Amino acid sequence: MLLKGKNAIIYGGGGSVGGAVARAFAREGAHVFLAGRTRTTLEEVAARIRAAGGAAETAEVDALDERSVDEHAAAVVAGAGGIDVSLNVIADRDVQGTPMIEMSPEDYLSPVVTSVRSKFLTSRAAARHMAARRSGVIMAFGGAGDRDSARRYDLGGLQTAFDAVESMRRQLAAELAPYGIRVVTLRTGGVPETIPAGHDGREAIERDIAGKTLTGRAASLEDVGNVAVFAASDWARTVTGAAINMTCGAVLD
Repeated sequence: MLLKGKNAIIYGGGGSVGGAVARAFAREGAHVFLAGRTRTTLEEVAARIRAAGGAAETAEVDALDERSVDEHAAAVVAGAGGIDVSLNVIADRDVQGTPMIEMSPEDYLSPVVTSVRSKFLTSRAAARHMAARRSGVIMAFGGAGDRDSARRYDLGGLQTAFDAVESMRRQLAAELAPYGIRVVTLRTGGVPETIPAGHDGREAIERDIAGKTLTGRAASLEDVGNVAVFAASDWARTVTGAAINMTCGAVLD
């Protein structure tokens, strides 16, 4: 088991990506702490993990609230002894499909403020505890997209948010490396399974995502979970300050 004995906090653990990563972490031996604003979805993920023999706990945490994040991190440390992995995959609250010149400032800035604030707070909370143990992994999900895409106009502020998080990742990696803490982002280029059933244009979006890849297929939730396990494990101990590219060739580094 690659993560045996590790304690992992997953913010947004009740969502499709968070749930997939949580199940993968638990399968590999991690004790997962699912944090989010909706207890029901968190408990659904936790129940599946427990049914498979894994260890999972849930807590209502607002990743945009400083006190909520700090108190939860402290509680995990007090109860479990430490934090080994922190992953933030909360929703970015983005508005897509509208040209920038027709957007309100609030709609454009929503994913930027949400993503930057939440990842700053959750990364800071984890790092403060990890530093004392001189080890840990901080991860975010998203990563900068295809800068050459002619269709970036319809993403609103999401691309700006991704770029901001990548800048944060580089800065955190440089500051935290002396404490043995690694910082990585996971880049997919889109996971079709996360598109809600019944969404207008779902099939077209799925074809678009897969059509941009070199392999003819996009990353699945299972792929995301497996790559996240690798990134969080000691097998990836040489990887920090980097975005792990699982876009199936849609983005060439």
